Amino acid sequence: MTSSQPPIHWRGYALAATLGVILLTIVAAVTRIWVLTAIPVGFLFGFFLQKGALCGAAALSEVVVFRDRAKVAGIWIAIVVSMIGFASLEAAGWVQLAPKPMIWVSALVGGLIFGVGTVLAGGCISGCLFKAAEGNVNSMAGLGGIALGIGMVETGPLHGLHVAMLANVVKAAGGKPVTLASLMGLPYWLLAVVIAGATGAVVMWRRQRRQPSRLRPDAVPKPFLTRAWKPWQAGLAIGLLAVPAYLSSAATGRNYPLGVTHGVLQTYQVLTETNLKHVWRAPAALLAASAPAPQSPLPPIPPAPPAKVINWWLVLVVLSLPLGSWASARMSGAVTLQPRPPEQTVIAFFGGVLVGIGAAFATGCVVGNILSGWALMSVGMLIFGVATALGNWAASYVYLMGWSPFQS
Repeated sequence: MTSSQPPIHWRGYALAATLGVILLTIVAAVTRIWVLTAIPVGFLFGFFLQKGALCGAAALSEVVVFRDRAKVAGIWIAIVVSMIGFASLEAAGWVQLAPKPMIWVSALVGGLIFGVGTVLAGGCISGCLFKAAEGNVNSMAGLGGIALGIGMVETGPLHGLHVAMLANVVKAAGGKPVTLASLMGLPYWLLAVVIAGATGAVVMWRRQRRQPSRLRPDAVPKPFLTRAWKPWQAGLAIGLLAVPAYLSSAATGRNYPLGVTHGVLQTYQVLTETNLKHVWRAPAALLAASAPAPQSPLPPIPPAPPAKVINWWLVLVVLSLPLGSWASARMSGAVTLQPRPPEQTVIAFFGGVLVGIGAAFATGCVVGNILSGWALMSVGMLIFGVATALGNWAASYVYLMGWSPFQS
């Protein structure tokens, strides 16, 4: 194991990251190659995740293991801030909100499998990505299992079951997705304001009850960028980031906010396969006129297998997320190789397989289905979140706390 490195040149790291974000944004605006904006989005996302240690698996497990709800609260802050941001984008006419449908069987089954897997793997998909950049060997193994699990569902032996479960869809009036707003008959923006107002009231009430923290007289506070952030601070930053991230994604033809599940699979496919269709612009820019095929007296050639679509916005987010996490950890002196006992690493790999299977069944993970899905008020994603929590808590009691039904 290597020792932790001291935080050095943090101002240089911060300046380089800031200049990089600005430069890429300018280049994207000038060239209209908006997919380049996925790089600063992923970088900042990884940076904020590492600063607050906001892994969905850890957030849920800490509720039962340590009775600590701080990270769950941080994720909720990210969701609520995203809601307000998305409502603003819709009001401005810049995006058309596209919540996921209520695929209740997929969400329920996928969520339970995903929740169990996150405990065994030691993280959700985004959690494994940012922890691997810190040097966590179990998270590296978990990532390998995640890609395998997603592939088993998307193109492998579980694909038929996946398609069968997706057929169980409940729709709102007019065939639209079922959302909290549609169930209550309220505009999305109004319900977002109500939820944000209620959240703000609870936060103020808790702050009034909390005793003010006191630093030791000899304590020297660390600079903000080199110390760990409170979960609510990271959640606030991620919620604010979700707004330009939605615009960045929509500009490339992907009308959805943050997500990483399929980006992991597609990154592996870029590295290992050749029959690929690369998507990096809005669909209209990909259309090209094609002449009809000439008639031939020869027997028809069997059609080639369909190319697998690679969405480069997702791939660039997944590739740049660990870079942001590494930069954050490096500035704090937290980059260190963290090997674990071999049996734990093997369990993490197979836990990653379950994470991948569950996320693929449910069409997303904590980022796409909870952070983004809950912010869009999708009822199907609410089911996924509840199922994920139940699976995570059951596995936490058994695997982390050693509970057994045969205990006396």
